[in-house]
Amino acid sequence: MAERALPVEALIVVDVQADAVRGDRAVPEADRLVDRTAELIARARKDGALVVHVQNDGRPGAGDEPGTPGWELHHTVEASPTEVVIRKLRDDGFHGTPLGDLLRDSGVRALTICGVMSEMCVQATARTALELGYRVVMPHDAHATHDIPAAPGISGPVPAAAVSRVAEWALGSDLEVVARAADVEFAAPAPHGG
Repeated sequence: MAERALPVEALIVVDVQADAVRGDRAVPEADRLVDRTAELIARARKDGALVVHVQNDGRPGAGDEPGTPGWELHHTVEASPTEVVIRKLRDDGFHGTPLGDLLRDSGVRALTICGVMSEMCVQATARTALELGYRVVMPHDAHATHDIPAAPGISGPVPAAAVSRVAEWALGSDLEVVARAADVEFAAPAPHGG
């Protein structure tokens, strides 16, 4: 793990929605996740970085079905040219969304990804960002998931903390993992051609 990352120009906040952070279906340590993501959002805004809230549109009956209380974003969005919401239908925040165009058009070269679920939407979005050539920083304390239940004949339960760490590890050596959200620094994207 890196101690402190070089500045990034964008923050991607993946699926920090009511269903994932409040109530019976919340991830373990949801309060920590909410605090860390709020901290990242505040610092990214202050430093002029692009802030992208990715919002999952769950299937009918899912906890994050559009229009339901669980679908609502947890953090308040300050709508502006440098803070936007992108809705998605798949795990990968790039798939079928304008995220790639937005990052390119904004001059972003490096980004931080946080949110839920570590091994699903966070990992899928980070993997595509890496494949597209972005420098990707992931603060270990700013993404989360659920425990994996036991599977008879396969394994006992896997704690959420272990699942999150494996999600980072599986992204390979190009991912920059920092221990704390506080270790991420932000900067405004360079003007086009800069």
